[in-house]
Amino acid sequence: MPSRLAIKLGGHLISTPRGLDLNLLKAYAEILSETFDGGRWCIIVGGGEESRRYISAARSLGLDEALCDLIAVKITRIHARILSALIGEKAYQRTPETLEEIAEYASLGKIVVAGGLQPAQSTTAVAALAAEAIGAEKLIIATDVDGVYTDDPKRNPDARLLKELTLTRLEEIVQGSSHAAGEYRLIDRLAINVLRRSRIPAIVLNGKQPENLKKAIRGEKVGSLIKPE
Repeated sequence: MPSRLAIKLGGHLISTPRGLDLNLLKAYAEILSETFDGGRWCIIVGGGEESRRYISAARSLGLDEALCDLIAVKITRIHARILSALIGEKAYQRTPETLEEIAEYASLGKIVVAGGLQPAQSTTAVAALAAEAIGAEKLIIATDVDGVYTDDPKRNPDARLLKELTLTRLEEIVQGSSHAAGEYRLIDRLAINVLRRSRIPAIVLNGKQPENLKKAIRGEKVGSLIKPE
């Protein structure tokens, strides 16, 4: 039976201070094309360093946060369009701009690739909403760490990787994270709330190693499993 799957590709994975990571983009495209089974799949791509660069410029010009968010949304959609083009014929070659369009396009037998939808909404929250809209069996969140830790592993060397955790535990860990434009961390409150109501399990993994994404798609254990409550 064809699967229903939502995947969030962190923008910081593909958009680095050195520019777009073309090799990683190509690897993702190859994996998605290879593993796609004709089901309802939606890939949400973040903005990464490119978004932050434009947001920083906009702020320095005195532009408000709402406009900064709109700029970031546009950049995520550019990244999404690039990835859908790389995937080729197995991807729907139009970037959805609403949740309704995500659900509609996902029913057409091709991979849907989207970016942000609206200001003040992280692409992780969009991924959770997309997962709910297509009735996904799981949400895969590819980031630049091995999973969910007890603390920020980049700042605290004593942080421990959690193989499994509940949404409540995740909420405790991410409490106090910034929600300014371009600064959404691992997962935000809206994404948590959507996962809680939809009861869709999520897997957080290290997307710098594309094989991890393939393993998660195939149901192999990798990263951290966030279980519904």
